[in-house]
Amino acid sequence: MKGFKDFIMRGNLVELAVAFVIGGAFATVVTSFTAMFMDVLGKIGGKKDFSTFKPGGVSVGAFITALLAFLIVAFVIYFGVVKPYAAAQARFFPKEPEAETIDPNTELLKEIRDELRAGRGTA
Repeated sequence: MKGFKDFIMRGNLVELAVAFVIGGAFATVVTSFTAMFMDVLGKIGGKKDFSTFKPGGVSVGAFITALLAFLIVAFVIYFGVVKPYAAAQARFFPKEPEAETIDPNTELLKEIRDELRAGRGTA
């Protein structure tokens, strides 16, 4: 029973639950934005649903509609979530410079070079 309690009280599970709920709510917002945008496209181009589009008898309309919806969702996610999140992370959590790791062979060659420059490398 203690293991289950530890599992439930772990921070990752709570964060995952919050992300799931917010993701569901955000999906509704993106879906309604996509429908609105498709309506605007329909007003401009005359059609908001390409499902009946069959050039040469091939049903490509449903694919075009799904592709446009996907591109709209990807655009909203990228510019509405990813870019602001990356900017906030860079602003509030600046990346610490990584410690330089020097190859031991390079370090040895530098020491030899310095000895030769100092003139102590001659016999």
